[in-house]
Amino acid sequence: MPSIRIEKDRCKGCEQCVKECPQQILGMSREINQKGYFFATVVEPMRCIGCRVCCITCPEVAITMHVHGTMIHYFRY
Repeated sequence: MPSIRIEKDRCKGCEQCVKECPQQILGMSREINQKGYFFATVVEPMRCIGCRVCCITCPEVAITMHVHGTMIHYFRY
């Protein structure tokens, strides 16, 4: 099963990942990160199909996906 990890202090709350997720498993937190933004969070992890659209659309590269213990990288900065 895919596992999404979001670095909350890297997220700027643009909501692009939330809008683009075909399964609508992401949402915005009610907490604020160190930069002063509401950050994205995984709301329904069991519905994740591992499409990685959230990883691709994140402009801050704050989202990583792990599938069966393997970390998937799209960009290395």
